[in-house]
Amino acid sequence: MKDTMQFFGIIPARYASTRFPGKPLADIQGKSMIRRVYEQALKAGIFQDVVVATDDQRILEHVDAFGKAVLTSDQHPSGTDRCYEAAEYMSRKWKRKPHDVVVNIQGDEPFIDPGQIKLLCECFDNPDTHIATLVKKIDSTKDLFNPNVVKVVTGLDGKALYFSRSAVPFCRTREKSLWLEENSYFKHIGMYAYRFNVLDDITKLQVSPLEKAESLEQLRWLENGFHIQTRITLAESHAVDTPEDLEKFNPKQ
Repeated sequence: MKDTMQFFGIIPARYASTRFPGKPLADIQGKSMIRRVYEQALKAGIFQDVVVATDDQRILEHVDAFGKAVLTSDQHPSGTDRCYEAAEYMSRKWKRKPHDVVVNIQGDEPFIDPGQIKLLCECFDNPDTHIATLVKKIDSTKDLFNPNVVKVVTGLDGKALYFSRSAVPFCRTREKSLWLEENSYFKHIGMYAYRFNVLDDITKLQVSPLEKAESLEQLRWLENGFHIQTRITLAESHAVDTPEDLEKFNPKQ
């Protein structure tokens, strides 16, 4: 029998948030945000299993009522580290293989497009793919020069060369208002997928100089020689960062 690759979805969910404590449990049209993310992930139809990785008993008990959750440490510095702890749980349960893939799904995008998840996973049709993520073409100057919108430069093969909060590449021959006419620019859509063995490796890396400079975790991986394959998506779901963001999903009657 062919040793087929399997996909596992992990949704990191913290209760403590500076801007929005308890965000995963926020109600959106009669369902919690974390439940909506979980259900969207299942719609992708590709996962062997999907679990919520949380550091809070309240979220754990809530998810247990409709799905699967695992309690993780409250000391993880990033969602990637929380994802890895949950992946270790899956490893024991499913006897995973090094080429199997973990998809780290944003827990604050309640209407994430299942098609995007499938697109991300298609990157692993190439056996050389270590890590995969999505990018979307930038069509506004406002986004281009917004440091909170992370930009991505890729090679001709779609592998990421660099991520930056600055507008890259720098177009020295044109005024900034014309840069979008001169070059194609792409923003990073922050969902990742990793092979199990690569996720193991990257969580052991030390913080790198480029990561410190840009405050972007993925630069640590690039500096240490890991490849990040990108795919272009036309879709972009909206994240909930503050209580005010809920108004986009809970319109007043």
